Amino acid sequence: MTAPGPAARRRSRTVVLFTASAALLLAGIVLSAGLGQLAIGPADVIGSLLRAVGLPNGWAPEDALIEQTLWQIRLPRVAMSLLVGALLAVAGAVMQAVFANPLAEPGVVGVSSGAALGAAASIAFGLTFLGGWTTAVFAFAGGLVATFVVYSTARAQGRTESVTLVLTGIAVNAFAGAGLALLMTVGDSGSREQIVFWQLGSMNGSRWGEVGVSALVGGAAVIAALLLARQYDLLALGDRTAAHLGVRVERLRILSIVLVALLTGAAVAFVGIISFVGLVVPHIVRMILGPSNRLLIGASALLGAALLVLADLLARTLVPATDLPIGVLTSLVGGPFFYWLIRRNRRRAGGWA
Repeated sequence: MTAPGPAARRRSRTVVLFTASAALLLAGIVLSAGLGQLAIGPADVIGSLLRAVGLPNGWAPEDALIEQTLWQIRLPRVAMSLLVGALLAVAGAVMQAVFANPLAEPGVVGVSSGAALGAAASIAFGLTFLGGWTTAVFAFAGGLVATFVVYSTARAQGRTESVTLVLTGIAVNAFAGAGLALLMTVGDSGSREQIVFWQLGSMNGSRWGEVGVSALVGGAAVIAALLLARQYDLLALGDRTAAHLGVRVERLRILSIVLVALLTGAAVAFVGIISFVGLVVPHIVRMILGPSNRLLIGASALLGAALLVLADLLARTLVPATDLPIGVLTSLVGGPFFYWLIRRNRRRAGGWA
């Protein structure tokens, strides 16, 4: 019997990864919706979800308190976790494709720091003219403005050098960090606490309206990224080769940076800064599936959603009666894990594969 070829092994790995990610996601949804001060059984959760999509079943709970807990508190939080994980992972995959560098992630172009500065400004100055949406709108706008500043500064003579873009992003991140420190200094104690809490990231208090906005903006950006996947594959051959093959390289970079801003802004606007998802998830997927960007983007979205749903479950249940900031949890786990990936890859291949 002959051994399976590279194509067969790749298909097998793809099936395994998508199946495992989907299973993790479904398990995370059921567990996260059921665990809490009011324990809800898996059958009740599944029955309620099936009834919501029009499938009658004998598992759906009849207790109004259970239904209210599921649909007003827990499921919006689960949905937001799912969305944020998927959007940040796709943003990281796009960044890594554009820069041809597995260390690239949304924070490189200042989206996250710009969003943090915008949110902090609305909190420190007590702005409420948009009601409960004010901080989210300012965070989203801050991320977009930071991205525009970085890209317009790095662009010269009709071209944008990746190195210049990264260096400009570092400068904008430093400026945003100084602005955050200044706002925390001039704000009162209540404002400082809100700013710190927002920077740490949390899914607590998510509502369906917020989920809908993030899904609308982020979903459109994910679809656009999938449509551009073939051009990202060609870009990996080098700018000149890609241009000969019909890719408008500069336009692709501009569009990709806008997509990253939309994806990251939609992800962090309502929940705060969440680190390492956009960095680690695409890298793991690339190690398993290879460089094909269509598969990479789709698998990153699914795995990122699953991991953040499970991370939020841990944030709610790891310490009794305490809701840990999910951004802290992802950094505590993601930092050492990514360090291990770096060491492992350098030992095996002498550099990045």
